[in-house]
Formats: sequence, structure tokens, C-alpha cells
Amino acid sequence: MMVQVRTLDHFTSHLFACLLLVTVLALPAATGQAQSLNLASGAKDQPIEIIADNGIEWQRENEILIASGNAKASRDGISVEAEVLRAYYKQKSGGGADLYRLDAAGGVRIYSGTDSIIGETAVYDFERAILRVDGGKVVFKSGNDTISATQQMEYWERQKMAVARGRAVAVQQGKTVRADILKALMRERKDGKSEVYMVEAFDNVLIVSEQDRVRANWGIYKVDSGVATLAGNITITRADSILTGDQAEINLNTGVSKLLTANHVKSKARKKRRIRGLIYPQKQ
Repeated sequence: MMVQVRTLDHFTSHLFACLLLVTVLALPAATGQAQSLNLASGAKDQPIEIIADNGIEWQRENEILIASGNAKASRDGISVEAEVLRAYYKQKSGGGADLYRLDAAGGVRIYSGTDSIIGETAVYDFERAILRVDGGKVVFKSGNDTISATQQMEYWERQKMAVARGRAVAVQQGKTVRADILKALMRERKDGKSEVYMVEAFDNVLIVSEQDRVRANWGIYKVDSGVATLAGNITITRADSILTGDQAEINLNTGVSKLLTANHVKSKARKKRRIRGLIYPQKQ
């Protein structure tokens, strides 16, 4: 059913009006362009439609508003869906209320026309503008870019950054970067769509291209150039051949791989170590 606000008294009516005005991610107003998941920077003068099978519960003493049963909140192309939505607010000294946290549980899905993120539970901190989504499979999609994780995903709105934790995987135009933790930096294009322009990988890094499988302890991939710079226990595998070293530069656009020693980058603390390779003849 669609939730409607009924006047109980002056304070109640004012409070519900404030909550419905700012609740659920402070969804941005329509601009005629594609919208990213900028959860805290939207205009607050647009109405929000809230739908829930089991209705809304208002716990006045606890300052919580709860929408349950296939709950959905939407405004101007941005929607939040979950089994339960909980909005936490603080009463203002001059009247009204400020929303400071939103919890979503059960089949969470947050999406716009171009971006989306799904998981099992989510917590959004309005004051810090940080969204955290947890679950066995969390997936964030921004345009043609996809980032997934088996533990947690964080979306830092002000920093325009997504952090994936737990068997994280980033796929961009057929190129795949895997690691325990991935940090993706995003920017807004002229058409209003967001895109990933840099991915930093930490621990158990694996980059897969058409020709190579590259493993390392750390890496950074720049989307514009297609170049991935990696460091720590490098292993490059191509067919049956294996190269090992300290650092590497992999151009995922051209397929050119450069294996470097630690002394290639000026460092007095490291000892020079020679690159080692095992090149196997092709089998007949």
C-alpha cells in the first residue's frame, strides 16, 4: 500500500512532513541528465514517494521511522528498495528534524538510471556522506563498469570513491582486476554519467588480460592509458612461460608487459635482484 501522512497534531504533522521531505538518501532532484548515486547532495524540496506492504511505524520516543514489507522509496529516478527501511532522525531545537542515518535490510537495491548497488544490508551516514553495503555478494554498477565483493562495499560520495572488500573484482571493458581490497576512483562525464578512471588493488592482486595473468601484492590501474603498475612478488604467466620480478608495467590495451627490478625505481633500501624467467618451447 502507499503510505499517506495523516495529521495527528501540529508537531506530528510537522515531523512527518520533514521526514518525508528528507528521508531515504536525500535523493537528488531531476536534472534531465543521467544520475549517479550522490546520496547526500540532492535538493531537499522534492517529494518522496514511500510504498510498503506492511506500512510505516513511527517510534516517536526512539526517533525512528520504519517502513516494512517490500519497502520502496523513490524520487525523480532514484529508488531504494529493501524489506525494511529505518530512518533515524534528531529533533532540532528550532523545530523539525534532521535525518542522520538510514538502515536498509533484506534484498537491498539502490539504483538510478545509470548506477546501482545491491546487497543484503546497507547503512547510510548522512553526516559523512558514506554508504556501506554488506552481503555475500555486493555488486556496484556505474555505466559500463562493475565492481563486486563478497564482504562489503563502501561508497564515499564526497571523495567519489568506492571501496570493495573481500574477493573484490572490477571489470572494465573486458579487463579484470581482482584483489582482497579494491579502491575505485570515479568522475562525472559531460553527459552526467559517472565512470571509473582509476583502480587501486591491495593484497593477492590478479590482473587478467587476453594474453597474460599477472599476480602482485599491490597494483594501480589507470583506465585512460590502460596501464597497470604493480609491485611486490610479481609473476607474469603467458601460456606455459613464467616471468618473476619486483615491479611490472602492463599495458592492457596493447598487451605489452614490462618486468622491472626494484632498483629500476630509485631505492637505497632495496637490494638489486635479477629478473627470472622460464620460457617453455611450444608443444607440437
